[in-house]
Amino acid sequence: MAKTTILFNRLMIAAAVTTALSGCSKSQEEAPKTAEDAQAYVLDAEQRIEDLYEYTAKASWVAQTYITEDTQYLESLANEQFKVLGIELANGAAQFNGMDLPEDTQRKLNLLRLGLTLPAPVAQPELAAELASIESRLGGMYGAGYDADGAQHDLIALSNVLAESSDPEEMLQAWIDWRKVSPQMKADYTRLVEIANLGAQDLGFTDVGAMWRSKYDMSADEFAAEMDRVWEQVKPLYEALHCHVRESLSEQYGSDVVANDQAIPAHLLGNMWAQQWGNIYDSVAPEGGSSVDVTARLVAEGYSEVQMVEQAESFFSSLGIEALPDTFWTNSQFVKPVGRNSVCHASAWDVTTEDYRIKMCIQVNAEDFQTIHHELGHNYYQRAYNLTQPMLYRGSANDGFHEALGDTVALSITPSYLKAIGLIDEEPDASGDLPYLMRMALDKVAFLPFGLMVDKWRWQVFSGELTPETYNDGWWQLREQYQGVQSPVERADTDFDPGAKYHIPGNTPYSRYFLAHILQFQLHRQLCEASGFEGPLHRCSIYDNKEAGDKLMQMMEMGQSRPWQEALATIDESGQMDATAVIEYFQPLKDWLDEQNAGRSCGW
Repeated sequence: MAKTTILFNRLMIAAAVTTALSGCSKSQEEAPKTAEDAQAYVLDAEQRIEDLYEYTAKASWVAQTYITEDTQYLESLANEQFKVLGIELANGAAQFNGMDLPEDTQRKLNLLRLGLTLPAPVAQPELAAELASIESRLGGMYGAGYDADGAQHDLIALSNVLAESSDPEEMLQAWIDWRKVSPQMKADYTRLVEIANLGAQDLGFTDVGAMWRSKYDMSADEFAAEMDRVWEQVKPLYEALHCHVRESLSEQYGSDVVANDQAIPAHLLGNMWAQQWGNIYDSVAPEGGSSVDVTARLVAEGYSEVQMVEQAESFFSSLGIEALPDTFWTNSQFVKPVGRNSVCHASAWDVTTEDYRIKMCIQVNAEDFQTIHHELGHNYYQRAYNLTQPMLYRGSANDGFHEALGDTVALSITPSYLKAIGLIDEEPDASGDLPYLMRMALDKVAFLPFGLMVDKWRWQVFSGELTPETYNDGWWQLREQYQGVQSPVERADTDFDPGAKYHIPGNTPYSRYFLAHILQFQLHRQLCEASGFEGPLHRCSIYDNKEAGDKLMQMMEMGQSRPWQEALATIDESGQMDATAVIEYFQPLKDWLDEQNAGRSCGW
């Protein structure tokens, strides 16, 4: 996009934000508000959001499926309008703070106040424009990959080194090179924290971290304690996996590279952030076992890209859930377009209450077969609440539920499901499932402490517990505490290693991913129980079970109209997160890990 266009857009959003926020300030000087005023405000807000939603969604769709300078420009304008509206509505909702209101009205006002990720201060509208500019710069720094000396670093190429190399020095250099991109983000990030905290205080929160934690139908402190409680449940499984992985890497690289009584050097785990360890599977895998080559079976059966989607749709139909509308098939992108650029990253879209789509560049393989089931899970969830709930309740029970539901569906792609749909003739014996469970654990179990500590770091930053001088040190303290992972080289306080992870400069809350990794196994266990399944949890599929489908629909239709605990209670009557389902799913692997770790010095 041309610099003049970017400048125009920033001037436009600054002017619009100034107008919106000054209007909010004036409204707060008027006569005391009533419950009727609050209800009218909510109804007006819902209508204004709905009026803009389809336009914004379609502008983004075209920008991602038909990439040109023009479509990017149209998307930027639409997103700016939506952002301005969000700022206005959030700050307007704050004028009703402290009032005694009907439960439904209060819930919707809370959702409006919490709708912003980074709020802008009301009294100083010029800071909203500065905040938008900082957000844009941070995203640009990460995307461009330039270091302070002007050298550009390719994240994909560097990540491939970590995924494929077996040379510790080569991996170390790739790890260091990507972290040359982030130090220059630090000053902007520090300023972003200052401005956003002012905005959060205007909305009635002590800081942005407290605001983020308040999105979960409990107090900020209660949510933090809940995250810790769930982590303690699953921690023994992670520690067993960590111990085996560390010992295996020590044998491979030598104890001078990986000491078997310390945290694991971060560059040796196959991933730029050591958040998932699947790329080192060959170094830690159990021997033997049996598996189904789903890719080979899809090819042998002559599946096309569209047939893979049709099969995923039939999964939901087997649960008694109504098929998606015909527009899903005409409006979705299933294959990479010919003759134009398109974003291929898989995503699910709800454009209107009757327009649902997925965007993928499907390849006939096992990974995409699983991904399609996941993405359709989003679409069915979207439609369930869109058709039953008003605008402000059209969302998942909390931000972890959407990803959890998609992954819950994917967990049902088991040998019994593959046999039921004719991809295999016989189910392999469950005694050979250790390799499968190890692959799953290297991605899903290994991720858990990273999913927890990213926002713990930000909470400490927003609260002031960490200062710019201690940003980096605090990051590595948390990584060692929770992950048992350490920096492979000495880091300075001028470094900004958190910025090397997209979600930090991209300002995307991260707790949702931790929640999703817990909830998917809990939902899977309870739906399997409802279906009458008996056997190892990792072998269960809810395919063709109407009882499981009924429970799923009850939860999905609630959207975010009620506290997430009530939504969860439609499937698990306890209404409480429970990570013991993760332990049960991986129990055969845990038993094997305990055998391997006998006599080893675990922990760090």
